[in-house]
Amino acid sequence: MKKLIFSLLLGCGCVIPSFSQNDNTTPAKEKNATLLGILTKEDFQMSNASMNLQLFSSANANFVGDSLQDADFKLNRVRLEIKGHVGKWIDFHYRQQFNKQADPYTLDNLSSSLELAYVNLHANDALSFRVGKQYINMGGYEYYANAILIREFSEFNSRIPCYQAGLSTNWKLNNNHDIAFQIANNRTREDEKMYVTGLPEDVKKAKVPFIYTFSWNGYFINRSLELHYATSLAQQAQKKNAFYLTMGNTYTKGPLATYLDIMYTRQQIDQQGYISEIPTEQLTAKNTEYLTFIGDVDYRIHQKWNLCLKGAYETSRVYKTNGNYEKGLYRRSWNVQGSVEFFPFKKLDLFVFAHYTYRGIILEDIAKKIGADQPNTHRFSLGLIYTIPIF
Repeated sequence: MKKLIFSLLLGCGCVIPSFSQNDNTTPAKEKNATLLGILTKEDFQMSNASMNLQLFSSANANFVGDSLQDADFKLNRVRLEIKGHVGKWIDFHYRQQFNKQADPYTLDNLSSSLELAYVNLHANDALSFRVGKQYINMGGYEYYANAILIREFSEFNSRIPCYQAGLSTNWKLNNNHDIAFQIANNRTREDEKMYVTGLPEDVKKAKVPFIYTFSWNGYFINRSLELHYATSLAQQAQKKNAFYLTMGNTYTKGPLATYLDIMYTRQQIDQQGYISEIPTEQLTAKNTEYLTFIGDVDYRIHQKWNLCLKGAYETSRVYKTNGNYEKGLYRRSWNVQGSVEFFPFKKLDLFVFAHYTYRGIILEDIAKKIGADQPNTHRFSLGLIYTIPIF
């Protein structure tokens, strides 16, 4: 295996040219540089290494309908992150979350609290290989943004397989376009824990539970407009697959930052789980599809003040009758969020916020017929987010 990887890197590094727009100004001795070219002592020196502790804490008042359910103080996310470069050809990224149980996952042999643990090998200026536990290369801003900055995720992204062990090949076409192909695990746990009641009775376990993703990132209008699009195919079980189409559109200029995400999945086994949870007696559904639209507008009205308004509309349906689940639309959900954020210190990555979120569930008759009962909820929060630099 080592010889194979070595050969691939050598071949790619030698034959794939750099598409950098700065080629004309690159010294001749640098133009044909590759990972396996002539290496010096400097190529193995650590550079730009950093460690930080990410803290997201809040006080919350949670409501079901018009009634106060409870109030609490929460450390929503606490994460340790280490990243950096070793010379020009290698970079690494490690991140662990302390809000998750540290149970070992059976498929990738890692703790469930470990989000990222990968090494990025650069064959040349255009081509790189990422190995280890990493993001699935799906599109959409909310998906790939630092989770410490997201107060409330959409239903779609709350249950998507975000971090998985695998391998990706990333090719920078030029300064404004890059593509990637990735093969990774589709799950980290056994099927019994992955689905609401495990695999359906007539379905056999997958021998190769991988997810295959092709993604493209494009930058336009002096990089103010960013497009992050991807399509994925995942094997869930024998002869059962899931398809994903995810699109993120981000525009940033001056004090304005806004994005629109469109995310769709069609699953032969209900991996998202929202439909499977509807009946009084829960049962893993088949042939489900989910569609999500997420819109967000941030506006920096002052150096120390930011306003944010976010909305999401999501649908859950069965596209083919199976068992107790008839074909049709089962539920729709609305999520509206608003927040005011205050940045008291110019040189610290710290801010406090007041945040409100409302989630309304609209259950269709087909869902009520099998016992669906999902009340509307909303929450008020006061909190603090601080990324603490350690070195």
